[in-house]
Amino acid sequence: MDYRKIKITKGSGGWGGPLIIEPNETKNKVVYITGGARPEVAVKIAEMTGCELVDGFKTGVPDKEVACAVINCGGTLRCGIFPQKNIMTINIMATGRSGPLAMYIKEDNYVSAVKENNLEYID
Repeated sequence: MDYRKIKITKGSGGWGGPLIIEPNETKNKVVYITGGARPEVAVKIAEMTGCELVDGFKTGVPDKEVACAVINCGGTLRCGIFPQKNIMTINIMATGRSGPLAMYIKEDNYVSAVKENNLEYID
């Protein structure tokens, strides 16, 4: 498989990042844990990186296979679950360090308010 490295920057009013997503043969899943529809940002990240897109509410994925997680959390527990595991976390909402796991949310593992124009290829 041909994987590509991308950079994800915070959107307007967002916090954290930039994050470098560098998939490989082991870390090759973009997991989205969002209520409702599949977010376009997650689709675009999977397309750009060459990763498989997985609905985390329907399918469990071992942590070691997750290149990044896309969430839509306004400040409760979900914001910190993936950063606690040191998994790159992309929040489509403009939420900073908050919630009971805020101490795990750092600029090098979390970015928020991400839209498609916050994604770019890097060599």
